[in-house]
Amino acid sequence: MARPRGLSVRMRLTLSYAGFLMVAAFLLLAVVWVFLLRYVPDGQIIGPEDGRPWPHTPNRTDLVDAFAPKAAMMLGVVLVLGLAGGWWLAGRMLAPLTRITDATRRAGAGALGHRIHLEGRQDEFRELADAFDTMLAQIEAQVAEQQRFAANASHELRTPLAVTQTLLEVARNEPDHDNGELVERLHAVNARAIDLTEALLLLSKADRRAFVRTPVDLSLLAEEAAETLLPLAEKRGTTIEVTGEPVTTAGSPALLLQMTTNLVHNAIVHNLPEGGGVRVGTAADPQGAVLTVENTGPPLGADLVGTLVEPFQRGTGRIRTDHAGVGLGLAIVRSIAEAHDGELVLAPRAGGGLRVTVRLPA
Repeated sequence: MARPRGLSVRMRLTLSYAGFLMVAAFLLLAVVWVFLLRYVPDGQIIGPEDGRPWPHTPNRTDLVDAFAPKAAMMLGVVLVLGLAGGWWLAGRMLAPLTRITDATRRAGAGALGHRIHLEGRQDEFRELADAFDTMLAQIEAQVAEQQRFAANASHELRTPLAVTQTLLEVARNEPDHDNGELVERLHAVNARAIDLTEALLLLSKADRRAFVRTPVDLSLLAEEAAETLLPLAEKRGTTIEVTGEPVTTAGSPALLLQMTTNLVHNAIVHNLPEGGGVRVGTAADPQGAVLTVENTGPPLGADLVGTLVEPFQRGTGRIRTDHAGVGLGLAIVRSIAEAHDGELVLAPRAGGGLRVTVRLPA
């Protein structure tokens, strides 16, 4: 945005300091002048005995002749000192702002790793510098996460495309190959690519918070997700138990249902081969609404659990060949929870398996 060049902040502060000092000096001289006028007569003083004027008696004219030049000289000195001192003080006061401006320019040029680290005690400039450092750290982390996510997404999307290309080359080079099997494999690869694309779009929507908030009962969402995934659970020999009380939060019903469905789906897929169980519960606490999903399974280490919410991170030994997903289930859950001002907490269960807790505002 083009703007006309104006006086710098330092010059304006200098003129303000000098102007204030000149006004204070002028008022001080005015007070002295008024005080002196009380004790200096307007004309000559007449002697009480002979009625003649006293010789060499100063009057107001003499006071003006003596006081005015000295006062003007003093105001000039005050003006010079005010300008010089104001320029120096303004420079000292604005030095932290110069460092903040320099850091802003560096960040605009892409140097997100630079920090101000302003020294000294806490004041307004240091609060601004600390807030700017915090903002830079958050932006740097988000940019790094987005770059990592973009790289992972590109890799994941390239895999089905590469498989499709290979299958098509096989079909072109071997015309007598079984087309039925080829079509089935192409259908499976294409379905995976579609699932991945839809997951990426859902994750982007959750990150943008592009939704309208309405009252949502988490207990109803838990029952709907369990009912939808019941055939998959029965196929895998896993039981689903839904308990809890009605608890309401504010958010997008579609996104919150997707979040709940992802959690229940993960709990079913990453479970014991046979005889596993999934428990879904809702409750209210002083902090808000709580959704909990637990599943049985092999013991999980704390280090592994901490990586499960990262995009395209899959727990070793937890992925089955069917319904494996695209590696975005818990990443989507975390994004939806954070978009609703909530949090996602993962913890290994003592007897094996995982306990996932989502806390949302009431």
